[in-house]
Amino acid sequence: MLKELYIENLAVIEEATVSFCGGFNVFTGETGAGKSILIGGIKAILGGRVSKDLVRSGAEKAVITALFDTGEEELLILTREISSTGTSVARIGGKPVTAAELRDVAAKLIDIHGQHDSHTLTDNARQRELLDGFGGLSELLGEYAGVFKEYSELSRKIKRLQTDDSLKAEKAALLKEKIDDVNSYKLMPGEEADVKTKLERKQNAEAIMRELMKARESLSTEALRETKAGLQNIAAYMPGSEELLTRIDSAIIELDDIWRELSRHDSVGFEADAHKLEERMSDLTRLKRKYKLDINELIEETDRWRDELAELEYSEDMLEKLAAERKERGDNLKRLAGEITAKRQKAAEELAAKITEELIFLDMPNVRLFFALTSEKVTITGMDGVEIMISVNKGEEPKPLTKIASGGELSRIMLAIKAVLAESDSIPTMIFDEIDTGISGRAAQKVGSKLADIASKRQVLCVTHLASIAAKADKHLLIEKTDDNLRTFTRVADLDLEQRKRELARIISGDGQLTVDNEQLTVNIIAGKI
Repeated sequence: MLKELYIENLAVIEEATVSFCGGFNVFTGETGAGKSILIGGIKAILGGRVSKDLVRSGAEKAVITALFDTGEEELLILTREISSTGTSVARIGGKPVTAAELRDVAAKLIDIHGQHDSHTLTDNARQRELLDGFGGLSELLGEYAGVFKEYSELSRKIKRLQTDDSLKAEKAALLKEKIDDVNSYKLMPGEEADVKTKLERKQNAEAIMRELMKARESLSTEALRETKAGLQNIAAYMPGSEELLTRIDSAIIELDDIWRELSRHDSVGFEADAHKLEERMSDLTRLKRKYKLDINELIEETDRWRDELAELEYSEDMLEKLAAERKERGDNLKRLAGEITAKRQKAAEELAAKITEELIFLDMPNVRLFFALTSEKVTITGMDGVEIMISVNKGEEPKPLTKIASGGELSRIMLAIKAVLAESDSIPTMIFDEIDTGISGRAAQKVGSKLADIASKRQVLCVTHLASIAAKADKHLLIEKTDDNLRTFTRVADLDLEQRKRELARIISGDGQLTVDNEQLTVNIIAGKI
């Protein structure tokens, strides 16, 4: 779970440290106080996109650090730094990582749901993904997608081979002409670099020979041999001379070896005729310009031309072979698609029943919801169209979710789905950003109760404008904005019971005054009596 969030220089938040409990945490505050900035900071720590606009004016960088308790001995620390130039650095446990790596880790820690996510429910692809996730179809869909790609590739090859005969003959002639042209040059991998090196050696042969000769002359061992002979004559009178003589012997051996190695280079590379090398380089340059490829790429491309020519020359035999392979893949594809459809149908019944149960609790007593599966053409996701159908009022026939659900209904439907999926996933923290959009009264109270119920199984963080939801929280955090006549600041306060009463009174009445009536109202709300 998320234990602590530290924010520095993020928009109007100069510095804030926020601690969370393991149950239901709620954020409230007036519009514009900075609730969205706090959620933006959490999204940044989850690997989301960031902008230099997030950095507080006048600061060099913004820093967001999150501490997670994963059940291990040490806390997991995720950090995101955003510079005023727009660059960002992500770290896991102090070690720099990419934003993608940060997302991979964070995806297992937090599931975040905002207002926009409710509207994604109107997308049929998203509805299918929800159904597939609930039904545990990931492995089967992966196997199916692999076969689908193989089937599609075979279909493309067959279509290419079924080209009109006259076009095939024309294409084969063109391929053969290019292959013969390239083959006539007998190209070798790495040849261009080799020819270039030999040309450079040939063009600089005089200078190379001169330097080699100077090097050999300077490495003459004659003086060392004379020195050795002289020392041997006085060795009897000079303590330690044996070691010096041994070292001189070693130096003579080493210098003689270097001299022989330099001599070996006298003729290496200079035997080639410069004119032939220049002609070969000219041929290679002309080929590169003609085919717009370097020599190594041209060799590889020629191999592909040979394969394509073979396909054209033996197209009838190959067509028969490919058709048999495609039929095998097609039969397997239909079998897997059938299995996917069967699993989807089973999952659709179970998921619809569970969502309906949750929606009835969330003050939608007359709701009728089901997943409509229709047969469509085979695609990489199967052969089923998936659409959520719903009726929220008595006497109304179910219609596509996209056509009838209001903002408040969409929020409750998404909450119901999250509540159902929370029973099967292992993500320890769920964040709801203004899940109360479009709802009030009894429905809001039910949403609060459902969030509290989810929080009994995992950590929940929620941004809300409703007192009936805020009152259900185990921990109430107030986000408020102040200024010093020069700068604006946002702070996050952990409210005690009396402070919670005043904040709930503010939400209810708008002025934060604890009158007799609204004090009793807030007490009742906190006590869960209304």
